Amino acid sequence: MGRTVVLLVAAGSGSRTGGDLPKQYRAIAGKALLAHAIDHARHSAIDTVQVVIGEGQKAAYAAAVGDRPLPPPVIGGATRLESVRNGLEALAKAGDVARVFIHDAARPFVYLEIWDRLIHALEDAEAAVPALPAVDTMARGHGTLGDTVSRDGLIRVQTPQAFRFEAILRAHRAWGSEDATDDAQVARAAGIEVALVTGDPRLEKLTYEEDFARAEAAFAVRLVSRTGMGFDVHAFARGEELWLGGIIIPHDRGLKGHSDADVVLHALTDAILGAIAGGDIGDHFLPSDPQWRGASSSVFLEHARALVEAKGGRIEHVDVTIICEAPRIGPYRDAMRERIAGLLRLPLERTSIKATTTERLGFTGRGEGIAAQAVATVRLAEEI
Repeated sequence: MGRTVVLLVAAGSGSRTGGDLPKQYRAIAGKALLAHAIDHARHSAIDTVQVVIGEGQKAAYAAAVGDRPLPPPVIGGATRLESVRNGLEALAKAGDVARVFIHDAARPFVYLEIWDRLIHALEDAEAAVPALPAVDTMARGHGTLGDTVSRDGLIRVQTPQAFRFEAILRAHRAWGSEDATDDAQVARAAGIEVALVTGDPRLEKLTYEEDFARAEAAFAVRLVSRTGMGFDVHAFARGEELWLGGIIIPHDRGLKGHSDADVVLHALTDAILGAIAGGDIGDHFLPSDPQWRGASSSVFLEHARALVEAKGGRIEHVDVTIICEAPRIGPYRDAMRERIAGLLRLPLERTSIKATTTERLGFTGRGEGIAAQAVATVRLAEEI
């Protein structure tokens, strides 16, 4: 039958929101717009997402998509039409494509019902697009209001636009060099009848600063709080440096472990992973893996933070209790807070470090090691 591919066009080089960063790489809720678009291209019928990017955007693309399993991006052209055509030709070269959804990264929030409608429409049609009726008063205007225009029969066309692959490939090859507003226009010029399905207001294109502010606010409303707990313990050992909370503390012994054995950062990493139901530190950094021997535990904590951000979430507050008889934690508490706040990109006032003893009871009371327990509060966006 052939593959179903989402051709995601993200080749724009400018931003009407200001700054030099193309809008497809701008973050909403801690995640690039492009990443949101990729993550919303999910349906049992979709086999893969092929992204088209602009010249010189490979580094920004790599940072945005992270470790998502995608084919290498296609380099687009000077116009959207050229970028789409480059993407279609790359898919033709790869072969075995039956259906293609041509979509813009600036409309990232595609919901399951839209994919369902388009896939169903392609059973009987060669092309289908989502559309909404024009409900506002329509008028001409150039600085001042002119005559109204009847909105009867007017619609607002959105993306993704769905096509049988060979049909839209032939249409693009026959189109010529002039620009086109969208791919449905190219299809119609080739005599392809384009079916309409009901669109979604949430598919509106993000273009201006207020559009991004609206999207950010929508995510904030949907964020839900989760709490995770972590606990870790390491024994003292001679000849080791004592790392606690991301800093070295002068002491006659350090902690024994496969990495730098920073019990504070280990407990905190597990707390954050717990808040996102992400397993524990050993699932992500195997103790038997030699690459982590002596590694800085800051790597583990930054990884946990990145996982939260990849889910469109944010860390709200962390609280760590260090349990030991020695060394004294008080003189180093502020330095630890500053280090952890920096690693988690948190304000200092949302980073808490406390210390206590066990009144000389147990292994910490006997001075055999240090324990730490941590609590992390995370806000995550509900699935939409």
